[in-house]
Amino acid sequence: MRIVGLTGSIGMGKSAAAAYLRFLGVPVYDADAAVHAVYARGGAAVGPVGAAWPDAVRNGAVDREALSALIAVDRSILPRLEGIVHPIVRQRQERFLLAAALRRVPLIALDIPLLFETGSEGRCDAVFVVSAPAFVQRARVLARPEMTADKFALILARQTPDAEKCARADFVIPSHRGWRAMLDSLRTAIGEMLARPARHWPPNAQMAPPPPSGGAAGRARSAGKRHA
Repeated sequence: MRIVGLTGSIGMGKSAAAAYLRFLGVPVYDADAAVHAVYARGGAAVGPVGAAWPDAVRNGAVDREALSALIAVDRSILPRLEGIVHPIVRQRQERFLLAAALRRVPLIALDIPLLFETGSEGRCDAVFVVSAPAFVQRARVLARPEMTADKFALILARQTPDAEKCARADFVIPSHRGWRAMLDSLRTAIGEMLARPARHWPPNAQMAPPPPSGGAAGRARSAGKRHA
């Protein structure tokens, strides 16, 4: 089973690319949705986050706005939070991979906004980066409700620059040329991926088998960028 990492900076069209991949029959793991699920009432992260920062939990769920406010005051909270949340989310990702492998799916996509920032590209056979010109990105983002130029700048500061992402990508998927061009780019990239051998799944036999909630990660070099 081939694993594709799907990423792109804010406003670049990654969500549209994920929707098109599903349309093309590729199962997509949504990292953002996974975080929302573990923060929701009854979610696996609610207890640990509440124990560390009681003010961040309200009505039995993690209040993301309250949590963001705490982080804005004390940036040291962020790595501690990631240490709690990332292993929980990784468990969900492992279950997704195992379920797809049991169905003998030839290719899946991991939709992870901070793919490079978290080092998650190391477990992927290839990376698809969705990109558009900076002026298109800015116009899209600032058109969102409650978005401001200052908020946009803060978000960009947390993300790897688009130029670096594109340089590290195996396939760059343009999102500013219309839906048909994006769909054609994804079809081309999928076709090339299916012609390649899988490198990360099943996990390396010499590694200890992961427990049901654990994970196996490897490091891989990018196989050569393509503008699909």
